[in-house]
Amino acid sequence: MIVHLVDGTYELYRQFYGQLGRHTDENPNAGVIGVLTSTLQLIENGATHVGVATDHVIESFRNDLWPGYKTSEGMEPEILRQIPVLEDALNAMGVTVWAMSEFEADDALASAVRVACEDRRVHQVQLLTPDKDLGQCVSGRRVVQVDRKNNVLIDEAAVREKFGVGPESIIDYLALVGDSADGFPGLSGWGAKSASTVLAKYGDLMSIPFDHAQWITDGVKVRGAEKLAATLREHRADAELFRILATLVDTVDVGAVDEWKWSGPRPEFAALTARWGVPKFGERAASLR
Repeated sequence: MIVHLVDGTYELYRQFYGQLGRHTDENPNAGVIGVLTSTLQLIENGATHVGVATDHVIESFRNDLWPGYKTSEGMEPEILRQIPVLEDALNAMGVTVWAMSEFEADDALASAVRVACEDRRVHQVQLLTPDKDLGQCVSGRRVVQVDRKNNVLIDEAAVREKFGVGPESIIDYLALVGDSADGFPGLSGWGAKSASTVLAKYGDLMSIPFDHAQWITDGVKVRGAEKLAATLREHRADAELFRILATLVDTVDVGAVDEWKWSGPRPEFAALTARWGVPKFGERAASLR
């Protein structure tokens, strides 16, 4: 069994801008229709167990931990308006939806990964998002990410190739480098190369020695080692907080794998798609039941 887990917020962005680029006279729910289309394509291609996570509310518990953490401020109103529309439409299509308020969509996805991996019937989990945060969930080729925009599969080897560290060090990497998409800056002077070089040796943030001389003894060769070590020493508390921000919660209640099985659209889906001017879409979904 393959489980397909979709980052609904990312997919809405992708489809919204894709539709915007293809058309001038937009259906007000064009982004939603795009997500429904891509999700139905999964099912047409053989997906049986599908879950979609959304950021019903962009803010989460992380905003209480760091004032600069991402918010809905500055987001396109049309995207924000379509999030609850998407949730309702996916539910009508019979797809499992996790609409997050206290937590984030990524937390629901991480939780679904944990649940799926505990089920021996599941031989692969596909996370349909290129979001680097989800790299921490990748495991061998059993848990992989799929970048549908670029048609790329990201397994553990690909994570190591891209970041210079494995999935187990992604949260430490983000703590040092920062994540502009999520609104935390990392530590001054620490970049992708220095973070991957140091973490390749020590594995995690807490194991990095404060004294750069120890780095030299351990064979770590990185430019500006003394300054980097001093920054880490002086701002260790910030780094530890950023690590918490980057760590996905995997205890969100997402139900059991069997609950994610798609068994066809609900009766109201046909009326919904007809109202949106795409009646054949409802017929297409019904034919797959």
